[in-house]
Amino acid sequence: MNIGSIAANKMLQECGLDSVLDLPLEMLVAGRGAILRYSELKGSDGRIVFGNAGKAVITINSNIEYEGKRRFTIAHELGHFEMHKNIETHNDSDLTLNNFRNGDTETEANQFASELLMPEHVFVSECTKKRFSPKLLRDLAEKFNSSITSVAFRYLEIGTHPIYIFCSHANIVKYWKRTDGYYLRVKDITKLTVPEESVAAEFYKDGRIYSKEESAQQIFRSTWFESGKYDKDDVFWEYCIVMSKYNTVFSIVWQD
Repeated sequence: MNIGSIAANKMLQECGLDSVLDLPLEMLVAGRGAILRYSELKGSDGRIVFGNAGKAVITINSNIEYEGKRRFTIAHELGHFEMHKNIETHNDSDLTLNNFRNGDTETEANQFASELLMPEHVFVSECTKKRFSPKLLRDLAEKFNSSITSVAFRYLEIGTHPIYIFCSHANIVKYWKRTDGYYLRVKDITKLTVPEESVAAEFYKDGRIYSKEESAQQIFRSTWFESGKYDKDDVFWEYCIVMSKYNTVFSIVWQD
C-alpha cells in the first residue's frame, strides 16, 4: 500500500469511519481542524494555506462544474493537510490533481484522495465480473462521486482488467503506466510525438473528441506497442480523456 493510502486509512481509523461514501467532505475537513471555504480562484481548483499550530485554510474554486471533481479536489487538499504540513501555501490545478506519476507530494495527495473516495475493497467489488469499457469508468466515477481521471488511475492500480495509460501533452508523450503484471513492450516514444494511428493523435491534429457512445475506438497493437517477429497485430482499444484547456490527453489502452 502506498503512502497516501496508508495516511487515508489511518485518518479514517482515527475518525471511527469505514468510508466517506455518504459523508459530506466539508464535515470531515472541519473535524480534522481545517477551515474549508469556496471562492472563485483564477488558475487553480484548490488552495491550502497553513497557519500556526497546524491549522490551515482550504479554498475550493466555486466555479468547479462537476461534483466528482469538487470532491476529489477537497480530498486532495485534505491529503496535503494530513501529510504535508511543512508547506505554507500551495495551489492545485488539473495538472497536479491528475499527477499519478511520481512519488512526490502531489502523487501522495492523489493517492490519499483515491483511497478516501474509492476504498479498495468496495472499488474491486464494483469492478468484479464487469467488462472493462469507458462506460464502466463513467459508472464508477458516478458511484464514487469522483473525477473520471482519478477513477481511471484507480482502476489501473486495483481494477480487474489490465490496462495501460499514456499521458501526452501538446502531442508529446510524457509518460505511461500499466497494471502490474501486464507486460507489453511499449514503443520508444516517451518525449516523442504520439503515434500517428492513435486516437490521441486525432485530437492533436483535428481537435476531435469522440462522443460517449463512440469513446472506445479500435486500434491495433502496433499503435502503441512493439511487436515481435511472430506476434500478431491484435486489435486493441483506446479511450481518450481529453483536457483541452491544458492540451493534454490521457489514453487508456486495453485488449478485450
